[in-house]
Amino acid sequence: MSSADSFAAAETVLEVDELVKHFPLTQGVVVRRHVGDVKAVDGVSFQLRKGETLGIVGESGCGKSTLAKLLMRLEEPTSGSAYFHGENIYDLQGRALRALRRNVQIVFQDPYASLNPRMTVGDLVGEPFEIHPEVAPKGDRRKRVRELLDVVGLNPEHINRYPHQFSGGQRQRIGIARSLALRPEVIICDEPVSALDVSVQAQVMNLLESLQTEFGLSYVFIAHDLSVVRHIADRVGVMYLGKIVEIGTEDQIYETPTHPYTQALLSAVPVPDPTVRGQRQRIILQGDPPSPANIPSGCRFRTRCWKAQDICAEQVPELTVRPGSDHPSACHFAETREDLIVQH
Repeated sequence: MSSADSFAAAETVLEVDELVKHFPLTQGVVVRRHVGDVKAVDGVSFQLRKGETLGIVGESGCGKSTLAKLLMRLEEPTSGSAYFHGENIYDLQGRALRALRRNVQIVFQDPYASLNPRMTVGDLVGEPFEIHPEVAPKGDRRKRVRELLDVVGLNPEHINRYPHQFSGGQRQRIGIARSLALRPEVIICDEPVSALDVSVQAQVMNLLESLQTEFGLSYVFIAHDLSVVRHIADRVGVMYLGKIVEIGTEDQIYETPTHPYTQALLSAVPVPDPTVRGQRQRIILQGDPPSPANIPSGCRFRTRCWKAQDICAEQVPELTVRPGSDHPSACHFAETREDLIVQH
């Protein structure tokens, strides 16, 4: 059985159904008047299976981090649902919500901003035990913190140090250790390596992969760097202006992309081999992404797409499997472009 088939047969841990988050725009000082909405997330659906890594990629401002906050319930949705083992997380209150927070954790993007500089590493990693005291007896917490530091490759003897005494990569390891404290099933990784040097990125990525195997974790891995996502993801969803425009296995997205936006993103990925680089067609997109407060009619990518026709302004393309393809794409004219396949 292939890895794709094994994940398809695995238990669904998290299911997202038409998730929407709009932020209202208002004008006026005395009387606030609603004049529009920023459509940060605008109808996102996907499934995450046990032991799987789902990569979410796209340009800055496409709604990736808002999606992460929605999945952590740090933001409440405008509409839509997200089911953790069949329970809608937006219906949970009290103890049920606390149980969800134990099982779904997050690693934030910026290791410099996500750690309280006034707390020691021991206090930072051990804080989840204070909030969920049933997880570890008070007398065992110090030992558990030292074990977590060792698991993520940090010296347990540094338990009394402060975040400013660590490098960026070490700080991110502290954040990962904190996310593991409650033994969650799902970890939302919100661009966890984007603030790190390339060599450190590789170390953190390898750590995340080894931890996934050791603890049986499922990841939603959010990033804007497609080469990073390819290294870790089993499936990849490509986001543009709040919507997923293409989703498939790692091979399907990187070898046979069908949506023009995906093809453009892949054509911009640096290729170290000069022979391959010289043979590849580079796609330069015209203009800037539209504002999420003023999204174009029909296909939201049409204002930058070289395939756009009249139908693209009139009809919103559904995310569905197109003829000649084996994975869903939201484009009226989706097709595999062999000359745009990126070789790595």
